[in-house]
Amino acid sequence: MAPPTPRVVVPIEVKKKPWEQKLPLHNRWHPHIPHVAEVNTGEVFRVEMVDWTGGAIKDDDSAMDIKLLDLSITHCLSGPIRIVDSDGIAAKPGDLVAVEICNLGPLPGDEWGFTGIFDRENGGGFLTDHFPNAAKAIWYFEGIYAHSPQIPGVRFPGLTHPGVIGTAPSMELLNIWNERERHVEENGVKSLALCEVLHSRPLANLPSTKGCHLGKIKQGSVEWEKIAKEAARTIPGRENGGNCDIKNLSRGSKIYLPVFVEGANLSTGDMHFSQGDGEISFCGAIEMSGFLELKCEIIRGGMKEYLTPMGPTPLHVNPIFEIGPVEPRFSEWLVFEGISVDESGKQHFLDATVAYKRAILNAIDYLSKFGYSKEQAYILLSCCPCEGRISGIVDSPNACATLAIPTAIFDQDIRPKSSKVPLGPRLVKKPDIFKCSYDGSLPTTRNLSATFHDSN
Repeated sequence: MAPPTPRVVVPIEVKKKPWEQKLPLHNRWHPHIPHVAEVNTGEVFRVEMVDWTGGAIKDDDSAMDIKLLDLSITHCLSGPIRIVDSDGIAAKPGDLVAVEICNLGPLPGDEWGFTGIFDRENGGGFLTDHFPNAAKAIWYFEGIYAHSPQIPGVRFPGLTHPGVIGTAPSMELLNIWNERERHVEENGVKSLALCEVLHSRPLANLPSTKGCHLGKIKQGSVEWEKIAKEAARTIPGRENGGNCDIKNLSRGSKIYLPVFVEGANLSTGDMHFSQGDGEISFCGAIEMSGFLELKCEIIRGGMKEYLTPMGPTPLHVNPIFEIGPVEPRFSEWLVFEGISVDESGKQHFLDATVAYKRAILNAIDYLSKFGYSKEQAYILLSCCPCEGRISGIVDSPNACATLAIPTAIFDQDIRPKSSKVPLGPRLVKKPDIFKCSYDGSLPTTRNLSATFHDSN
């Protein structure tokens, strides 16, 4: 007998706000956020979700929504979902929950997404010291393929995946998170620069009642006030999984998540049609609404059996991920190298962050030779299926990182040739992404090796 159609346990209406949904969404991690649904192990169920901004970004020709986005809303998650076995016994702390992604995609009737560059004074990104202006590109989906009017000459299949998937923390683990993140915020280097050339976002995003949504808990109540002041932001990945942004977690993948509270309280969101390794522009995947069809298994006592704590308590563990068998096939790649020497020529000791930044800047400058603006290239490398690698981390003093771009995504041949870069009708000059002005006063870092710089 054929299996039943997956039960929709979290439905979404894309025209409604996150707090207006039939099952209100949440954007914080806390053990006391009540579950909105219950599923049995072995059952295939469907979870629908809004894009991570809750519909704040529009399919229009302006980047003002990116520039003025309230980042306190990050991320709008569907759940929590309580997981029980065939006997009705819930997942217990110390178990593992194996979450299999059976199917996923955009919500029908909402087949589009966006990629953005945040204003440097409002989020920024990995290259914010080179690209301070807010910007946006819109992508439209045709089956498995995405294309953008703002970045012409490019078309690629999406490796669709959830950016955020995780279980609820216990109060003990939540307190560990808040204490260590508060410590780095209060005692970290108070410089505007990381690696001296990379202007950074806040050292940590501590609990805040601003923009907080706690699902079924009524905003403004005594309970809401207490939990909102404790609940962790969803921005970084942590021991519970969370915002890992692993682009390969697509169809057929399994995520082995530690359980910290009874029922596990699984939540997910931040759907991506496609993403490059690192999601470098921060709003950097092709962000979209979407659905997941999932199946769960409980591995009793799995945390102790399979996860080794890398910290002072048994809670200092991390999930295991099993990559699925369905991926786009690319056979030819152009690979850009970076070493841990920054744009000023300063040597950094085995710094993989500086090395990866150099690889990306090299790729951006190279693509600009083929008619793309550097903002177009920055957005493209953030969301296309490119591969980032730490290629060397032991050969003092230089870490070596690489960025591999599949050449098949372009409608022109971008490989180096003995003849000059081709000129003609396929060389893209117009259009360009939607941009906003940058109104801040911080200096912009120059790439001294670049042939020209066009991001100001």
